[in-house]
This record gives sequence, C-alpha cells and structure tokens, in this order.
Amino acid sequence: MATPVCELLGIEHPIVQAPMAAIPALAAAVANAGALGMVTLTWSDDPGALVRDVAGRTERPFGGNLVLAEDQHKRLDQALAAGLRIVSFMWGDPGGYVQPVHDAGGIVLHTVGTAEEARRAVAAGVDVIVAQGWEAGGHVWGAIATLPLVPAVVDAVAPVPVIAAGGIGDGRGVAAVLALGAQAAWLGTRFLMAEEMPIHQDYQRRLIAAAETDARMYPDLYEVGWPDSPHRALRNSTADAWEAAGRPPLAHRPGYGDVIAHFASGEAIVRYEPAPPMIGTTGDIEALSMWAGQDVALMKQRQPAADIVAELTSRL
Repeated sequence: MATPVCELLGIEHPIVQAPMAAIPALAAAVANAGALGMVTLTWSDDPGALVRDVAGRTERPFGGNLVLAEDQHKRLDQALAAGLRIVSFMWGDPGGYVQPVHDAGGIVLHTVGTAEEARRAVAAGVDVIVAQGWEAGGHVWGAIATLPLVPAVVDAVAPVPVIAAGGIGDGRGVAAVLALGAQAAWLGTRFLMAEEMPIHQDYQRRLIAAAETDARMYPDLYEVGWPDSPHRALRNSTADAWEAAGRPPLAHRPGYGDVIAHFASGEAIVRYEPAPPMIGTTGDIEALSMWAGQDVALMKQRQPAADIVAELTSRL
C-alpha cells in the first residue's frame, strides 16, 4: 500500500526505520526492502562518510537524522555534500536548517510532540511532520500519546503529510495509525530486533522477555552528555538505584562517574550515560541504557530487516 508520502520520499511501503544508531547496514537493508531506512548523523565526526557508506549499499532513498540539541550546520553541510537528500530533525527549531536542504533538492522531516509545534514546523518550511507519541522508546520529545496526537497533528497541518511514531510494533499498529490519518509509520523498537542491528545479545534477550510495563519513562536518568532529555528505556539496576536514592541530580547519584562498561572500540561507558550495549560491549551490560518503546512486548524474535518490513505491511 503506497501513500502520497511514499511517492514524495520515493519508497514503496509506508514504513520508516527510526534513526537509532549510525548503522549503514541497517539503513540500507530497510531501504532495499522498499521502506525508508535511516541513519543517525548527530554525533558523527564524519557524517559524509556515513552517507556514502549507506549509498554504497543501496540504490534506493534513505534518510539521515540530526538532533538539534546542538548546532548541526556543519554536519548537515557535510551530509548534503555527500548526497543525502532526505533529512530529519528533532529536539529543536528546524527553521535555520530547512533552506540548505531545499537548496540541495532535498526533503525535510521534523519530529513534533504537539499540533502547535507541527504548525510552526510547517511555517518554517518543513515538508513532512513526524508526530511522536510518548509511547516511543529512546529519546522522547513530547508528552502526548500517539492515539490522540496523530489525528490532531494531521488536522493541524493538512495537506502536509504526517508520519506517526511511538508504540507501533506490528502490522496492526501500522494499520491503526494509517486509519488515524498518518501516511506512514515510524518504528524504532521493532527494528532493534533486525539482524542488521548489532545490539548486544543480552539486550536482545531483554527485549524479547519484556512486558509492556517494563519500558519506563525517565525525565533525565541517562543524561551524561545530553541533559534534560526525557527517554524511555527498560528498567534496570541503574534506574532502581537512582529511584531508591530519591532521584537526585546527576552529581549526587549512586555510582556517578563510575566506568561500568566499554564498547568494542575500547571507549569507556560511565554510569548514567546514554549508551546502549552493542555487539562487542563488555562490562555491566544490564546496567546500561536499553532503549525500548511500550510496544516492546510485541518483540518476539530476531529477523532480517526485509522480513520485518514484509510483516509490517502484510495487513495493509
């Protein structure tokens, strides 16, 4: 089932993979399956190289995401120079970033949490709105649930297309948000289970075993390097110790500053850092940030990304 936003983005299926990490293989696999694969560029030292890496794996459209919690003009310029033409923004004002994308012949997506934010984004020139309900995993911009948010945003910005995000884990969820007026579904937690997503096996097991009540919303638990950034993650010993201490500010938390794990590269991970465990991560895996949306109870198995896309669209 193609929708107008599919035509705009050049994709076959109304499915968007949330930009959860800088993983070109995942973005390309989703793109090759006819959906929109995405790669995060936010913290990359060489976003152009990431774009070229994805482009070398697929001839189909894909997107790149930038979080506007800091100035991203340099990274945007590098990504556009490398050929990126679908750019998504969140966590800030996209106004100063829209024109460079349009000048390059690109399309701008922006994530919002309210209808009023959506109106402002459209006024700034944004081409596609992503309405993110608070059921979403990882960093969550708004505080309104997906069910009431999506139709409110659709009505506020029509005829600008809207993509729904937050708590969508299977084909039933995709069909539901299309019924609400969205033209595509944006999924993160489901694509964590893709074989091309190199998360740690303990993280995989936690996702498969989780109930919908295990994905908790935290205002600022994992805030080392990114303060004041609400997020949803699986409950763990780090969260329990923080809550038992009365949710103190960062400098007064139990174990603050402790190195608890290392990435495969050898880079240290400190407690309260937003750093999910990937393949090769060693140390106290359970204590790390394991992002998950409230749809986590629907995660049953690891699958190729193409199979996930096929399942998500089987009910359409």
